[in-house]
Amino acid sequence: MSLARNTAVIGGLTLISRVLGFARDLLIAAAMGAGPVADAFFAALRFPNLFRRLFAEGAFSQAFVPVYAKTLAEKGPEEADRMANEALAVLLVITAALTAIAVAAMPWINLVLFAGYVDDPQAFRLATLLTQLTMPYLMAMSVATLFSGVLNARGKFFVAAAAPILLNLCLLVGVWPFQRDAVQAAIAAAVSVSVSGVLQAAWVWAGAQRAGAHGAIKAPRITANVKRIAALAVPGAIAGGALQINVMVSQILASYEEGAIAFLNVADRLYQMPLGLIGIAVGVAMLPRLSRLVQEGDAPGAKAALDDAVALSMAFTLPAAAAMLAIPFFIIDGLFSRGAFTADDARNTALALTHYGWGVPAFVLARVYAPAFFAREDTRAPMRYAIVSMALNIGLGAALFFGLRALGVAGFPGLAIATSAAAWLNVGLMIRSLSKRNAYGPTRAAYARLARVGLASGTLFLLLFLAGSQRATLEALLGGKEMAIAAVIGVGGVVYFVCAFLFRAVTISEVRAAFRRERGPAGAGSGGLPGGFDG
Repeated sequence: MSLARNTAVIGGLTLISRVLGFARDLLIAAAMGAGPVADAFFAALRFPNLFRRLFAEGAFSQAFVPVYAKTLAEKGPEEADRMANEALAVLLVITAALTAIAVAAMPWINLVLFAGYVDDPQAFRLATLLTQLTMPYLMAMSVATLFSGVLNARGKFFVAAAAPILLNLCLLVGVWPFQRDAVQAAIAAAVSVSVSGVLQAAWVWAGAQRAGAHGAIKAPRITANVKRIAALAVPGAIAGGALQINVMVSQILASYEEGAIAFLNVADRLYQMPLGLIGIAVGVAMLPRLSRLVQEGDAPGAKAALDDAVALSMAFTLPAAAAMLAIPFFIIDGLFSRGAFTADDARNTALALTHYGWGVPAFVLARVYAPAFFAREDTRAPMRYAIVSMALNIGLGAALFFGLRALGVAGFPGLAIATSAAAWLNVGLMIRSLSKRNAYGPTRAAYARLARVGLASGTLFLLLFLAGSQRATLEALLGGKEMAIAAVIGVGGVVYFVCAFLFRAVTISEVRAAFRRERGPAGAGSGGLPGGFDG
């Protein structure tokens, strides 16, 4: 399939997941508010997420997919399955050991992770319990991630892209009965996270079996295949770990301001929407395709594919960033201000969202450029750039956090500023490296396309800013803030796409071509492997 078709499959399912995730976030915000209980729950998710990035979704997938795809193409499915099963056995042992150690040591680990609440024994004990309850998610997601990689390398994106829907359904079902009791809601949510991990692993494993893969758990052995994947995964794990360390340091600092963890987390959920829908979807679809082009020595094709990916991702990301910058409070208040989540909480969250907003294009571009390195089995360069960005994030974040507090104002916006600044540094380093190795160089047409997308997004920004200034009038006319924000976003989306066509940022013929199946070998758009849209 074409990049756009694969991205549409992944992005469409991600959209369903994100809509359910929105409902989940609304339920959690209403049940827990933005106080110590919410801080404890969001803090509990950070630790398993750190190791999930280290040993599962991030580094492992980036190392595994190119190697599996190459083995499948050159040696056939039997050898590819053997390699996958060897990797699974070792991955399970590592994640099981980490889970057991983390659960046992969590009271001491949280002395660092939840330092701001050490003097609040009730909140501290709750954070420890919640983290222990969520840790089994790591092991389950290791299984899910491996078989997602198997499916993606075979050009089948549906099953893996649909798996996160189970997480949101589990959380909605688990939290709903306890929404009037914040502590019980938090415990139910933590249990639901681990249950969803098991369900996702079973779903993706079954999908891989239906696709012709033969997964089996065997005794772990350090084989040549495992060593090869590890050699590629370790730098990626360090890079993924650097990004998660950024998040964890921000969380540790934010724990010194009550509610700050929740403010940053809710804002994080919103800016993750375009990252998940576009950045991750394009990145997942791009990796098998770029791997094939690089293996075939088609440098012009690889450059053109990267140009297409940048244009496609920015066409959807820049308008999202425009909305976050133009009407942050309108968005947060309209969506979240209910139950225990107050208007003051919305104002603080909107402040964080504003500073995440100008970093959104960088967050997405990092996901788009990363496959250009991984397709060449280069995980070291992204590792170096992630470490440099981490240093900036931690240093600038701490300086702004304590500097703002010294001025008598909240310090948490400084953490969002540092996150966005570090993201732009990371992207700049990636572009510089790819340009030096002649792996990337936008054409004049690509620059012109981006300029037209920027013009359409600028028009949207002005429209939304004007709508935000007339918020009270719109709410009175439309019968409430929920209807007002829905109308503004809906009309804004229509206006943006009309402008995009008028300014020729996209054309009808290009849209048709983008979603047309590519000609050539089977699965050409998906890494040159047998496959297609599964389901």
